Order: sequence, then structure tokens, then C-alpha cells
Amino acid sequence: MRIRNKQYSRVVLLAGASAIVALTLWSSGHIARTLRNEEQRKVELWSEAIVQRAQLVRYTEDLFADLRTEERDKADLIGEAYRIIQEADPGAPVDLTFITRFIQANRTIPVLVYKDGVLQADINVPPSLRSPDQLDSLRNAMEARGSVINFEEGLTLFYDQSNRFRDLRTVMDDIIHSFISETVLNSASIPVLLADSTLKRIVRADRFNARDLADTTALIARLSAVNPPIALDLPGAGRQWILYDESLVLKQLRFFPVVQLLIIGGFLLLAYSTFSAFRRSEQNRVWVGMAKETAHQLGTPLSALLAWVEVLRSEGVDEAVLTELGKDLDRLRTVTDRFSKIGSDPELTSADLSAFVAETMAYLQRRMPKAVSFEVALEEGARASFNPALFGWVLENLTKNAVDAMEGAGSLRVRLAGVGGQVVLDVEDTGKGMSRWVQRQVFDPGFSTKARGWGLGLSLVKRIVTEYHGGQIVILRSEEGLGTTFRVTLPLVSEDMG
Repeated sequence: MRIRNKQYSRVVLLAGASAIVALTLWSSGHIARTLRNEEQRKVELWSEAIVQRAQLVRYTEDLFADLRTEERDKADLIGEAYRIIQEADPGAPVDLTFITRFIQANRTIPVLVYKDGVLQADINVPPSLRSPDQLDSLRNAMEARGSVINFEEGLTLFYDQSNRFRDLRTVMDDIIHSFISETVLNSASIPVLLADSTLKRIVRADRFNARDLADTTALIARLSAVNPPIALDLPGAGRQWILYDESLVLKQLRFFPVVQLLIIGGFLLLAYSTFSAFRRSEQNRVWVGMAKETAHQLGTPLSALLAWVEVLRSEGVDEAVLTELGKDLDRLRTVTDRFSKIGSDPELTSADLSAFVAETMAYLQRRMPKAVSFEVALEEGARASFNPALFGWVLENLTKNAVDAMEGAGSLRVRLAGVGGQVVLDVEDTGKGMSRWVQRQVFDPGFSTKARGWGLGLSLVKRIVTEYHGGQIVILRSEEGLGTTFRVTLPLVSEDMG
């Protein structure tokens, strides 16, 4: 019943922990999905606004193109007017009043008048361009475009596109540049970049670190997989693509459940370790107190029995009977010594472990059922550091457990040999064996498959071997219906060291 309750408690705790983990993951995942949907809606609205602004930019560009055409036509008309004046026959009755007034009405088209290579007048030239070098550069630019009229008597006229035309072009360039900047910067707080039509080159990017931007191809491929690119047609730049990533908050939120579970797990592990340490300490105090009290309680009747043996000897009782009775009293004295050593550092003696095992097994064999056959194979001279009283307890527990597993009939094999710097002791029985579930718990304090067992025998055996002797004890083999083999290993001690 104790084992069932323990297993039931473990199942309940595991189910509760699983439910907490599942609820945490689902809650965080739901929040992440909600946030992602909100971001996507914001980006969709933002992208629609960007597309509409791009259409406005295109409309503005078309409008400016018409104005540029008009200004260019006006510049051509000014030039044509100067040509008409230049080619007019002074004797012919031609009215040049309108043409002259048209020229005088010019307020936007820059005109440079030279006579024999010397500047005579500059019309509509900004003050910032009136230095000699700048005027020469402006004249060369006009001449390169073919905007030149040569008059008689060495008079030459240069004209250019209107100032308004240049201002419109500057304004349009600023609008496009500002639009690109706002497209990238005002991006709903998410990383955004603008790529060219081939999706190979980054035109502008924001909220990306240098490591991401180092590999352009990988970055564009990753963003294209996260969200579909948004097409954007800009005047003079052709088709470009807007790519965007998830926000930093959303990325962090995806890892939040893992971090949260790690923190909770670490706290629970620390709490469990602390609780286990206190529990083991309390168990140790209980065991030590119980053991010492047992040794104290056994001391009085043991002394009385020793006195009664002497009384029997004086009355002429058969010496053989008294000898066997003395052996049992020595054994009882050894048991008392074992209990008295619990909780204190035992004294280890470097001695021949083979001889000790042979003597102990001979004693146990005479007190076990005759239907159990003993087979003891010991390598002579295998030395180890051990406490005879405590290690004898190990052998006695393993032997009694094996006999119980065989239900009083079977074969018990004990083998001891030195292997690779260790003394290896195998105790093998032909009993009912153990399932894997039992094997995992057989050394736990309080675990027992017997109806009246306390579950302390193998737990004490493991403690004696590992804590007091610095060795190991494992289940080497166990199969249900075929038996079990326990293996105990101790450090081998050479005779010189002993």
C-alpha cells in the first residue's frame, strides 16, 4: 500500500507539473499569436498607406513632369524669340513689339549675353551663381546642351532651363528621398528594409544590426520567408520591395515560456534539493539514533548470555553445543558492533578480503536451508580496505535476500576476483528476479517487495559500500524467473600498501 501511495503521488505531481507547463506554453503561445496578428494588421495598414503615398508621389512626379515640360517649352520659346529678333530685317515692316515684351516678361529662364567673349548681361541668374567661375561653368553647361544663339557683330546669347524647373527637380528629389526615409523609419516599430527590384541589394534598412546586414542574401531570404515582400513603385527608381521582420518584443515573447520554465524548474530543483537534504539528514539522525539504541538494548542480554554459557560449561554441558552457542554469541556481538558503528566513521583495515568472505559464507551456509546450494569461488590474496563488522553485514544481507528470492531452494554463487585495480564480488542467485521497475527502486530507503519488510536492508548495504568503503554496488543482471546478480566493487589494495 505504501508503494502504491508513493507511485500515485508521483503520478499526481507529474500530471500537475505537466498541466502547469502545458498551460504556460499555451498561454504564452496565445499571447504571441495575438501580438503577431496585431503586428501583421498594423503592417498591412502601414503598407497600404505606403502604397497610397507612393501613388501620391507618382502623381506629384507626373504633375512636376508636366510643369518641367511647360518650363522647357517656355525656354525654347525664349530662345526662338531671340532668334526672331536676330534674324529680323531692319528694313522690313515687322512688328517685334510682342516678341520684345515676351522676352522682357521672362522672370525664370537664365540668360547670359556675351559680346566678343565678354559678359555683357546676366538675366535671372541667382546671386549665388554670379561669381566669374560659376558664370563660366554655367555658360559651358548651356553651350554643352546647345542652348546658344549667335547674333551679328559678335553678340552671343546663352540660355538655360528655368529656375523653376530646377527648383521642381530639387523638390521632387527631396520628396522621393523623404518618402524612402519615412518608409523605412516609420515602420510600426519593426525591422524594415527596402530592397531593389532583383531582391539582391539593400537600398535602405532600419533596426538591423551590422551582423544581419553583413550577409544580404541570407537576410533577404529569411525576411521573405517570414513575411511576403510588399511591392513599391517609385518614380525614377522602378519597382522596389519592402521586407520586414517580427518585432523584438514578439521574438522575446516566443522565448519567454522557455525562460520562465527554466526559472521555475531551477527554483523547484533547488527547493527539492534542499528538502531532500533536510529529509536525508533527518533520516540519518533517526537511523543513527535507532542503531545506537538497538546496540545499547542488546548489550545487557548479550552480557547475561555470556555469563549463562560459563554456567552451563561448569555444569558439564556438551562442549560442542557450547562451542556453537559461543559462535552465535560472537555473531550477536558482531551485530551489536555493527549497530554501534552506524553514524560514525568506521575503522577500515587492509586485509585479505578473500579469507574474510570465505569465513563469513561458511558461517552463513550452516544457517541457511539445506535446499540452497552454495558455490563460492574466491581468488586468493585479493586485498582491500574494509571494516569486517560492516562488510560482513553486506554479505549477510545479500545472502539472506538471495535465499528469500529463491524461497528456500536454489543455487547461490559467490565469486570474488581482482579486476583492473578493483576487487569485484558477485552474488548470484537463481530466484524469481526483479522487474525493471523494482530494479530502479530496490536501493531506496523504505522500498520493499515483502509484505512485512521494512525496506532498509539493501539501502543500508548501499550506504555501507559507497559511503563507508568508497565502493560501488549495482544490479549486474536480473531477469524475472531467472535470478539476480549483485556486484560489489572495492578499491584493490596491494600487499605493499597494506
